[in-house]
Amino acid sequence: MKSLLRPTHSYRLNGRLWLETDDGRFLGIGRLELLEHIAALGSISKAAQAMGMSYKRAWDLVSSMNAQAATPLVSTQTGGSKGGGAVVTEAGQAAIVAFQALQARFQEFMARETNRLHE
Repeated sequence: MKSLLRPTHSYRLNGRLWLETDDGRFLGIGRLELLEHIAALGSISKAAQAMGMSYKRAWDLVSSMNAQAATPLVSTQTGGSKGGGAVVTEAGQAAIVAFQALQARFQEFMARETNRLHE
């Protein structure tokens, strides 16, 4: 591969990782970020706002993840005297941790392969 590369350029591999099913994307960086914001803010609406995304888009992503998971990743409560809200479930917290670890391994792989380009 090295013979294909120009010595005056700095090359690196780049890519994104996501987990999908036959029904479409299940988890990726954006969905992980959404889960993290929901966990921190207690609201799909506030999480969407923090990410600059529409509430409908955030709700659709949560619905998609919940439908594809063995158990829901996000639990919602409709408004009332204390208002509505959302919480990341135990399964959702486990998904965050697992995907973060997977992402770290992916980044390590990309770094190793980038180094191989220059051998």
